[in-house]
Amino acid sequence: MSGKKKVRKAVLPVAGLGTRFLPATKAVPKEMIPVVDKPVIQYAVEECAASGIEHVIFVTGRHKSAIEDHFDLAPELEAFLEQKGKKEQAQLVREVSNGLRFSYTRQSEALGLGHAVLCAADLVGDEPFAVLLPDVIAESALPATRELIDIYEATGLSVLHVERVPSERVHLYGIIAGEPEQNSRWGDKVLRLRSLVEKPSVETAPSNLAITGRYLLPPEIFDYLRMAKPGAIGEIQLTDGLCRLAGAGQLLACIYEGKIYDAGDKLGFLEATVQLGLKDPKLGQSFRNYLRGLKL
Repeated sequence: MSGKKKVRKAVLPVAGLGTRFLPATKAVPKEMIPVVDKPVIQYAVEECAASGIEHVIFVTGRHKSAIEDHFDLAPELEAFLEQKGKKEQAQLVREVSNGLRFSYTRQSEALGLGHAVLCAADLVGDEPFAVLLPDVIAESALPATRELIDIYEATGLSVLHVERVPSERVHLYGIIAGEPEQNSRWGDKVLRLRSLVEKPSVETAPSNLAITGRYLLPPEIFDYLRMAKPGAIGEIQLTDGLCRLAGAGQLLACIYEGKIYDAGDKLGFLEATVQLGLKDPKLGQSFRNYLRGLKL
């Protein structure tokens, strides 16, 4: 494991085709579909900024230029809004980038999450880094990525977030096996991982603790991913590298106490829209009144 370094970078894999949201994603990247008034990708970027990340690396694919455009400067639009007296909207446009640095690299083929992370190796370099799955919106007082960074800084170990899921849903997730980390200031919330299983059956699942889509990883993960063999469908899974870290005793899991929305799933997307819409300071009360008035 590398000596402890500051966590400055985050990798966001955004090369997926978004087939679950067709036909909406035929011409629009799934990451740009709005939840309330922001594209879903912006929630992850805002989490990065709130967590102290300085440099966001997008692993993109074809037809994803809208993401790059969204986080680029837009001086003409800002000037137009200012001239029209729409200062609040101009400020919203200005704040999209959150003062972050952005880089983009291509995943030329859809060869799995592990391969997507590996595509960012040259941009990450020899540093620890966060990985955020942009379909996942994590809502908590302490940003999810910030919590992982705090645990890394205290322990020097890699860490990922997990949440408890109903037994009938364990087959949809990567599931972990582990025990509470001894002498941890986080108590039973932080576990030392023994193993991970990708989408096990309920009969073979080692627990009901599912990986949420937030990771804090060392640069050594790239070596593990380079050695990983493609699975049955020709993909390199991030789980393979995580298993190597767990086997070396270098991987922790933190049970996430916030709310997770899987906006890459249609039902999860609707749940996120409703819940975040109800919490919107301008729309929330009117939306709540509308929902109460529905005759179902």
